[in-house]
Amino acid sequence: MELTENFSKLEEYRERARALVAQMTLEEKVEQTLYTAPAIPRLGIKAYNWWNEALHGVARAGVATVFPQSIGLAATFDEDFIEQVADAISTEARAKFNMQQASGDTDIYKGLTFWSPNVNIFRDPRWGRGHETFGEDPYLTSRLGVRFVKGLQGHDEKYLKAAACAKHFAVHSGPEGIRHSFDARATKQDMYETYLPAFKACVQEGHVEAVMGAYNRTNGMPCCGNKELLQEILRKEWGFKGHVVSDCWAIKDFHEGHHVTDTPVESVSMAMNNGCDLNCGNLFHYLLAAVREGRVEEGRLDEALVNLFTTRMKLGVLDQKEENPYDRISYEVVDSAPMRELNREAAARCVVLLKNEGNLLPLKKSEIHTLGVIGPNANNRRALVGNYEGTASRYWTVAEGLQEYLGDDVRVLFSEGCHLYRDKIEGLGQRGDRMAEVKGVCALSDAVVVCLGLDAGLEGEEGDTSNQYGSGDKGDLSLPGLQEEVLETAYASGKPVILVLLSGSALAVDWAQEHVPAILQGWYPGAQGGRAIAEILFGDRCPEGKLPVTFYHGDEVLPDFTDYSMKNRTYRYMKTEALYPFGYGLSYTSFAYSDLRVESGSGKAAADLEGGPEKAAAGLEGASEKAAVIGKDGVTLKVLVKNTGTCAGGETVQAYVKIPGEDTPNAQLKGICKLHLAPGEEKEAVIHLPLEAFGLYDEDGKLQIRKGSVQVYLGGQGPDARSAALTGRNVMELTLRI
Repeated sequence: MELTENFSKLEEYRERARALVAQMTLEEKVEQTLYTAPAIPRLGIKAYNWWNEALHGVARAGVATVFPQSIGLAATFDEDFIEQVADAISTEARAKFNMQQASGDTDIYKGLTFWSPNVNIFRDPRWGRGHETFGEDPYLTSRLGVRFVKGLQGHDEKYLKAAACAKHFAVHSGPEGIRHSFDARATKQDMYETYLPAFKACVQEGHVEAVMGAYNRTNGMPCCGNKELLQEILRKEWGFKGHVVSDCWAIKDFHEGHHVTDTPVESVSMAMNNGCDLNCGNLFHYLLAAVREGRVEEGRLDEALVNLFTTRMKLGVLDQKEENPYDRISYEVVDSAPMRELNREAAARCVVLLKNEGNLLPLKKSEIHTLGVIGPNANNRRALVGNYEGTASRYWTVAEGLQEYLGDDVRVLFSEGCHLYRDKIEGLGQRGDRMAEVKGVCALSDAVVVCLGLDAGLEGEEGDTSNQYGSGDKGDLSLPGLQEEVLETAYASGKPVILVLLSGSALAVDWAQEHVPAILQGWYPGAQGGRAIAEILFGDRCPEGKLPVTFYHGDEVLPDFTDYSMKNRTYRYMKTEALYPFGYGLSYTSFAYSDLRVESGSGKAAADLEGGPEKAAAGLEGASEKAAVIGKDGVTLKVLVKNTGTCAGGETVQAYVKIPGEDTPNAQLKGICKLHLAPGEEKEAVIHLPLEAFGLYDEDGKLQIRKGSVQVYLGGQGPDARSAALTGRNVMELTLRI
């Protein structure tokens, strides 16, 4: 049994915490609500800094494995693998913590409370921080978020391996530039259908230890002092038992940006009274005055401290060292060979093959004597790591990965091509000062890899980026600077061109889709990214990633950035055709589906559909009345999937549900199953759809499951026409009755 499910052990920790808090003075209590919690020697309490990050590896504290950015990990659509990566992160976290503690180092980024994962919904591709998330879909975000939390926190009965934190609660996805004053207005229907599910899953299934509030207001009230969010929903409705932390310096926004309070004392009172336990910032110093003035009851302050010290006790940092099994994790595991191998595996699984006209890929090493590698992201280490990153002991860019892979057998010619976003590289040069070099490289090459996109200097958090937009958000979805000109120049050479995109978000690459024969989306693939991409380009690995976000034709089809209504947003509500749809991704191999069966939630067979996809497409017509009914336990779908190609590959079996009716969402993802198959190998995919998968939330935020027919789709992609056109295959379709 996991610690977070062991309620007797939890209560024991809380009793210990209450006894400890009861011995503190008011001044000591207030100081413990700050992220820089000082030592209290007389009580045996060491100093502790709560602020640490582990979005895709232990961050900002020296050497650690730098895994692909979260949006790339999401492209794996693989729950088990996400937990494996998170477990590796927490192993390194404990190893680094143990090493730091041995030297008495309690600085920032040296604790075990990690403010990850980010389970906000990537509702708009212009949002700079979207690459920190698991994409645009609440189901996928929920599943990956839960497993990331479980991987970080571990499965010990007594201790947490590390403490995870679901952020930023609850409605937050830009714009970055006005987040300190912005009011995100969302209907209850959109809240419960889109913005809240991942947080709920992390709380109730993942037993996440902490939740962080957002900078913005939600429906009029600042998130870090929002009674409805922090008390009514989080504590009462969902039963959250952990602690709540503010985003960093967000509480001063109450009076400086949102103007819902007039003074710091009023702001900290609002935050503490409405459920914020810990302040990332320094404003909670004013709690001393707030308590003395009667604005905050000392009992509420005690409650916050019990929440905080319970977390520290779960982590074992207040116990004797030999009592905690995680204290034995040695620093030797950090950046070790197994970690590097897992990272390389992750980088390969993240890559999405968007186009492969004429099976240009994989390239054959024997047929290439000279390879051109061109573009501002070809040798850009920053395009490997995204943000909230650690420090790798070594990085492999795409150029470095190809140079290593090809060795002395193939000549690699490199050109930066252009600046990432300016119109020249040299300050005194003319516009397009590397274009002649691009032409020269192409002329001598048998094939050309053009590596374009973005990096975390162009998209990211407000204040962290250096782009021309300032806030970290994107102004549009175009390739910046002269990048498209470089691509067009390479294409005009007549040589086979492969476009590798490194970015944390969707780009409008319509010209490339129309002209360039092969396109890969590599995201920010981590320190091993260049090696993995080289292996995919030459067929040592088969691409298996699927898009966790929609790629649009352009931003003109999007609603206003500040509009938080989900209407016309993401694959679930959009009315226009996508450039590349959510759930889409090609492979070097092929997969066949057959023998689809539907069982009741209890496991009893409900139907056997003979004849494969053709029969399945007809739904359950002709099956028994009982077979077509979805009961209170939902249904389980079972289907055989066979690798009918010539190379080993991964297939993401996706189940979508479409509930008919006016203004209901498009078919929504409700189940996934990841399979890895050798050529000719066949396995059974099993996906359970609970009854809740067939419901929709009403205007009051209540789940409604109405009687009638529903459509269920099963396959390696979404059920939309664009996916069918791009892949040349259809998905299975069932008609079931509730």
